[in-house]
Amino acid sequence: MSEAILEVCGLTCERGERTLFQGLTFSVESGTLVRIAGSNGAGKTTLLRLMTGLMRPVEGEVRWRGEPVIKAAQDFWRELCYIGHRNGVKDDLSVLENVLINTKVASLTVSENEALDALDQVGLTDFVDVPAGQLSQGQRRRVALARLWLSRSVKLWVLDEPFTALDVKGVARLAALIGEHVKEGGIVMLVTHQEVPVEDARLMVIEPEKWSPRRRTAVERALDDANAAEAQNAGQA
Repeated sequence: MSEAILEVCGLTCERGERTLFQGLTFSVESGTLVRIAGSNGAGKTTLLRLMTGLMRPVEGEVRWRGEPVIKAAQDFWRELCYIGHRNGVKDDLSVLENVLINTKVASLTVSENEALDALDQVGLTDFVDVPAGQLSQGQRRRVALARLWLSRSVKLWVLDEPFTALDVKGVARLAALIGEHVKEGGIVMLVTHQEVPVEDARLMVIEPEKWSPRRRTAVERALDDANAAEAQNAGQA
C-alpha cells in the first residue's frame, strides 16, 4: 500500500464569528481523485485555499511529502496547479499570450503549438489572438483551464468548480484529462456540484460540513445559496 503524500491534520477554520469546520483530518495517496462536496457556504472553497497555503487555519496544518506547505513554499508550488475562482487572466494580453505567460510563471516549458492545442481542447481556437478583455466570463474561465492540458507533469491539481463554464463536449474532455492525470499517479482535488465520470479511479469524498461544530440555520443556508447563485450567474455572463 502506498504512503500518503498529502496530509490534512486537524484543520480548524473560522469565517467571521462562525467556525466552518473543526479538526478536519484526512490523507491522500498518489493516484487519487478527491471531491470536496457539500452545500453552499460549507467551506469547500475555503478548504481549497487552505490546501494551497493561500490561507492559514486557526489550528492544524496541511503537509505535502511530510512537510507543512507553509514551510515547503516554492518546492510545494512547483508541484501545484491551482485554478480558483479568479482566473488570473490579463485583459490587455491575447488569449494565447495569457496561456504562455501563465505557464512561464508556473515554470513550465511549453511551445506555442502546445499552447494552441490546449486552447483547442477548451474550444477557444477561434479566439487565440483576441484580447482577453473582450471575452465573456465563461471564455475567460476556459483560458485559465487551458493550463491543465499543459500541466500533466505537475503532481497536484487543486480546482474550484472547473466544469462551470464548459459545454457537454468540454466537460467530457476535462473529465477524461482528470482521469488520465489520476491514473498516471497525480492527485486531483476539486470542488464540483456534479459527479466526475472518471472510471477506475481511487475516489475520496470530503464534506467539510461534517466537521462543523453546529448546523447552519435555515436563514444562513438561504443566504449562502443566494450568494452562490449570484456568483455563478456573474461567472456565466
